[in-house]
Amino acid sequence: MTNHIALFEPLMPANTGNIARTCAGTDTALHLIEPLGFKIDDKHLKRAGLDYWDSVDITYHADLQDFLASIPDLNQLYLVSKFAEHDYTDVDYSDTGKDHYFLFGKETTGLPEPFMRKYPEKAIRIPQDDSHIRALNLSNSAAIVIYEALRQQQFPNLERSHHYENDKLK
Repeated sequence: MTNHIALFEPLMPANTGNIARTCAGTDTALHLIEPLGFKIDDKHLKRAGLDYWDSVDITYHADLQDFLASIPDLNQLYLVSKFAEHDYTDVDYSDTGKDHYFLFGKETTGLPEPFMRKYPEKAIRIPQDDSHIRALNLSNSAAIVIYEALRQQQFPNLERSHHYENDKLK
């Protein structure tokens, strides 16, 4: 079982770098759906995920259709959008025998509206106060959703505690 975060046409290198860091720390695969709004060697991207790029399983996709074709079971695809009716916590991600794919939209426009209309049952949202902000930060949203999936899966292969001895982390 693998969890996957997919970014549709990401624009901001710092968000993608931070998400790559989260992927490295959670053993989550990262999918980048082109076109990207930056060059992969962008200094901001590297700064955000500097020491982690070689630890991330990254797959590049030419477009949304290419990404969808790479998913063996579309029942395990979740579209993260503020326009969804169901909260991300309403979904059962505990089946560790299946891969889970979390698709996030472009920072400025989200996922394409015709695509969202085609798969409304796959859409999940993070509750927020829309009267104060348009949307949560993309990298924060990715972390919130992936950690909920991992929590339900009992944090597989992740260290859950550290021991302190003589004020040093062991």
